[in-house]
Amino acid sequence: MDRPIEKKIWTTRRIIWLSGGLALLVLIIYGFITAGGGSVLKIDSSRITISEVTEGEFQEFIPVNGTVTPIKTFYLDAVQGGMVEEIFLEEGTYVKAGDPILKLDNTDLQLDIMFREAQLFEQINNLRNTRLAMEQNSLRLREQLLEIDHQIDNAKREYERSVSLRDKNLISKEEYDRAIENHEYYQMKRELTLETQRQDSVLRTVQIEALEASVERMQANLAVVKSKLDKLTLRAPIEGQLTSLVAEVGESKARGQRLGQIDVLEGFKIRAAVDEYYISRISKGQSGEIRLGGRSYQLMITKVYPEVRDGRFEIDLEFQGAEPEGIRRGQTVQIRLALGDLARAVMLARGGFYSKTGGNWVYVVGESGDEATRRDIRLGRQNPQVYEVLEGLQPGDLVVTSSYDNLGDFDRLVFKDK
Repeated sequence: MDRPIEKKIWTTRRIIWLSGGLALLVLIIYGFITAGGGSVLKIDSSRITISEVTEGEFQEFIPVNGTVTPIKTFYLDAVQGGMVEEIFLEEGTYVKAGDPILKLDNTDLQLDIMFREAQLFEQINNLRNTRLAMEQNSLRLREQLLEIDHQIDNAKREYERSVSLRDKNLISKEEYDRAIENHEYYQMKRELTLETQRQDSVLRTVQIEALEASVERMQANLAVVKSKLDKLTLRAPIEGQLTSLVAEVGESKARGQRLGQIDVLEGFKIRAAVDEYYISRISKGQSGEIRLGGRSYQLMITKVYPEVRDGRFEIDLEFQGAEPEGIRRGQTVQIRLALGDLARAVMLARGGFYSKTGGNWVYVVGESGDEATRRDIRLGRQNPQVYEVLEGLQPGDLVVTSSYDNLGDFDRLVFKDK
């Protein structure tokens, strides 16, 4: 008995033809998709970040970390070295100007003072002896002049008597000549004695002046050395808080060594370290801003330290207006340091795209919202939030700002979930 044969619908031949048709259809669809030209990458839009280009007030600034410090700080250094003998105050104490803080002991300095005092006393004795010798010499010369004047008087009388006798031929010529010579001799001796007295007086005066100047110098030097002895007691130069004291009883301190510091608690400033890249763009008078407790506080640069250490330089900023309540010395704050004035600009949010494109191009989302096309742009200044757009974008444009590292280098991105 014959059995009817059922005809198969899905034959091998039909399956082959159907598979080929589907493949052809996929190729046609792909061709339509890529008809716009260039390479295309299909991605999921949830994996990227899209930001809108805006227009508004732009200011270039950099974030820097700063440390709160007192507006004035006085450092305490050892003017003279020595061993710490006694400590009068502890760290954290509020001091007034002149309050003793600690005392050093310096035996060498004390011996030096004793030696200088001995030298001074010796010089004073030399001065006293010189003055005494001058007085004694003056008395001796006066005595000599008195004796010479007496001899001159006697010689004059003898001379006058000899002249009278000579006129009467009652004296010999030899006696007459001797009387004249004696009279002239004592007159010349008197003049010589007076000249000797004058010269000796000038010499003694010069010697005394030199000794007096030497004594004055030694007294001045001794006063300076004694003032150093006074400085072994370290005293507060101003009123404030003794925030640091590095000393222990019995510890040896060298001359010039830092012993502590006093902070004036009348206000605070902030000291910040800035990358040396910005050293040419930072100057006195520039502004900054910090936010504490939900409020903004304005700052101004008051000092720029030109020395660069480890690739950074320091600046001091002071508050303009009210200071934050509860601010403390040593507190760390973040500062928005302005590098320019406010100006109207087209802005694009910062993102990871910059590391790959260098700001030369971006993917801009089309009007349909289902694709993004590569577009060349030019960026200018920047701050930690946005870039300034100079060319290529307009306010309202939507730009892919997330990282492009996984997007390759395609001309278009197609959002397959749109």
